[in-house]
Parts: sequence; structure tokens; C-alpha cells
Amino acid sequence: MSPVRRLRSEARDLLELVLVPGIAALLPWSLCFRLFRWLCRFDFLYRDECRQALAHAAERGWVRGDPAQWLIDCRLVMLIDNADFYLSRTRGDPWMAKHLETQGHWPAPDQPAILCTFHWGAGMWALRHMGSQGLSAHALVAPHLRANFAGQAVRYHYYAARNRENESALGTRSIEASALRRLMRTLSARQQVAVAADVPSDQAAANELIPIIGMHARVPRALFRIAVELQVPIYVYLTGIRMSDGQRTL
Repeated sequence: MSPVRRLRSEARDLLELVLVPGIAALLPWSLCFRLFRWLCRFDFLYRDECRQALAHAAERGWVRGDPAQWLIDCRLVMLIDNADFYLSRTRGDPWMAKHLETQGHWPAPDQPAILCTFHWGAGMWALRHMGSQGLSAHALVAPHLRANFAGQAVRYHYYAARNRENESALGTRSIEASALRRLMRTLSARQQVAVAADVPSDQAAANELIPIIGMHARVPRALFRIAVELQVPIYVYLTGIRMSDGQRTL
């Protein structure tokens, strides 16, 4: 990568991961959400990611109505997901109680369980809620390697800080996906493991093809084999954003 291209890439990451989402730490959320919604009307944030997402969604017939509005909503979800890192660091549980609407229940704190969700955004407040309810849930994560972020210093440090915030939200240490013995010890100690199950197939040594919402996804086979062997229940949870007012749902 040439020095000029690297500078442009770092500047974009600084804008999209730090400067704009970081505004959430400074403003009341109702005002910040209105500002974010206005900013997302313009095609300068997360441009490539959102256009790729639109193309994939259009292939599957998921784009109903105006594609331009779909892009606006996609940008808004990505912006809020990044902003949640800064909100989690600067807001306490009373803020969460006001802005997170929940349905259902987590397992009891002494019930070992695998807590599954999917990568799409807005997941930070589920982790905060787990921690606030007394669970000892450990996030299952991929190794955060500098080699995977060549020429992306801002992005590398942002995700390192975000991983640390995930641990702070849960009050536990994360478990690397390859550390199966530690995973089993955690469940045997009557604690929980939180995992985004839709990993790319090249990040798991063995994976299983399963149907999800009319399509097929590959999930790590070892994780569910352990659940069967230890007779551990699997809970599926989803977090979302109410696009009308920015409330989170769980």
C-alpha cells in the first residue's frame, strides 16, 4: 500500500470508527440519534461496506422499497454499533435500563449455558445486560493479531479497545475460539459462554451446515459437540435497533 493510500485509509477509519461514533459519548442519546440519522442521509460513511451489503441483500430479495433508504438504514446501524462502544464506556446501568427494551430471560447465574447470537450489529448492550444480571459469561473470540491489520493501525487499536470493553461489560476474560479445554472448564464450572455462531468457515477447523431463516450457514461443530457432551442448554438471543427512535431491543 502506498503512503498516500495508507493515509487515506487511516483517515477514513479515524472518521468512521472514532470521530463520528465518538460523538455519542458527548451528547444526550436522543439528540445524538437525530444527528446520526441526519448524517446517514449522506453517502460518505461506510460507503463500500454498505454498498456490498445492499448488493448481497438485493440478490436475496430482501430490499423492499427504495434502495437509497436501505443504504441509509444500513449506515445508521453500522454507526450506532460503533457508537455503542463509546456509550458503553461512558454510560451506566441506569442508562441501559432506559434505552434497552428486553423480552425473555437469561439462564440463572449458576446455570452453565451457551449464549448464541449472530454478527450484524448492536450487540454491545446484550453483553452489558448479561453482566448486570449476574451471569459469568465469557465471550468466545478470534485471536486479535496485528498481522490481520497490516497498514490499519487505527482499526487494530479500535478493535483491541472494543475487545477490552467486551470483557469489562461481562466482567470476565474472553476465551479464544481454539482454547477448547478452557471452554469446557468454563462450562463445567457452571459459567456461560457467549458466542456469535456465524463464523466464516475458514475460521473453524470443522463446521456444520445448518438452516437459518431459509438459508444455510456454517457454524463451529466443536462448540455444539461440547454442548451435547456436557448436556448444556443453548440460548439464542438477538439484539436490535428501533429505527424510529434509536432504542435497543434484546
